[in-house]
Amino acid sequence: MTPFKDGALDEAALERLINAQADGGVDGVVPVGTTGESPTVDYEEHIRIIALTVKFAAGRLKVIAGTGGNSTKEAVYLTQEAEKAGADGSLQVAPYYNKPPQEGLFQHFREVAAHTRLPLVLYSIPGRCGIEIGVETVKRLARECKNIVGLKEAGGNPDRVSQLRAVLEPGFDILSGDDAMTLPFMAVGAQGVISVASNVIPRQVVQMVGAFAAGQPKAALEIHLKYYPLFKDLFIETNPVPVKAALAMLGQIQEEYRLPLVPMSPRNRQTLEATLTACGILK
Repeated sequence: MTPFKDGALDEAALERLINAQADGGVDGVVPVGTTGESPTVDYEEHIRIIALTVKFAAGRLKVIAGTGGNSTKEAVYLTQEAEKAGADGSLQVAPYYNKPPQEGLFQHFREVAAHTRLPLVLYSIPGRCGIEIGVETVKRLARECKNIVGLKEAGGNPDRVSQLRAVLEPGFDILSGDDAMTLPFMAVGAQGVISVASNVIPRQVVQMVGAFAAGQPKAALEIHLKYYPLFKDLFIETNPVPVKAALAMLGQIQEEYRLPLVPMSPRNRQTLEATLTACGILK
C-alpha cells in the first residue's frame, strides 16, 4: 500500500514497509496497484513511488510496478517510465469503466507489450473493472506477446483457473488476486498470490504458499484457516481502507487516505481490531 502523511507520500513509512516484506521472505512487491491507491496519485507521484520502491528494495525483491490504465497511451507511458526507473516487471490491470470488448483488450495489452521490454502480468478483476480478460484472450496474448508472462486472477472462481491452466503453457504463471482464494487456486494450477494480507503478515503468507508448493497441503491449510478471518476482514470495506487501518493499528503508518476513500466505520473498525487480536497479530 502507499502510505501518506499530511497529503504527501510518506517515504520513510514506505521504506519500512518494503523492509518488512523483504524480512518476511516475499519474492516481490507491487507498488501502485489497487492496494497502492493508484487512482488517487498523479503521474509524477506514480513514477516516484515506483522509483523509490526500486531503491528501497535494493535488489532483495522483484518490483512489479502497477502501470495499467483505461487509456492505452497512459498505460504505455507509465510502463515505459517504470522500465526507466528500474522495475523488474509490470502489472497491467484490465481497462476499467470504458468496458472494451475482448478484441479491444487484446489490442490494448498487445500495444503495451510492444512498447516495453519488461515482463508483463495481466490483471483480471471484473469486480472493479466491469470486464473479465477472457480465457481465449489470455491465451492469444500469451502466444503472440512473449513478454506477457503471467496473470493475476481476481475473479474468485477456481474453475476459471482450471480453464486457463488447460490452455496456457506451464511457464505462464497464474497468481491469485485474493488471499482467501490462494490455496483453492493453487490446487488447480496457480503458482501463488499477489497478496493484500502480506502487507500485514508477510512471513505467514510466504509460509502458506511455500508449504503448498512444497507438497505440504496440511501445513498450508493450517495457516490458511488461522488467518482466513483476516483475509476476509481486509475486504470488510473497500481495499485498501482496511489494510491501512490495520497497519495504523500496528503503529506502522499514519492512517491517511485520499478522497474519495474515507476511514472505516466504527463498527467495522472494531471487527477488524478484534480479528487482528484473535489472530495474534495485535497484542
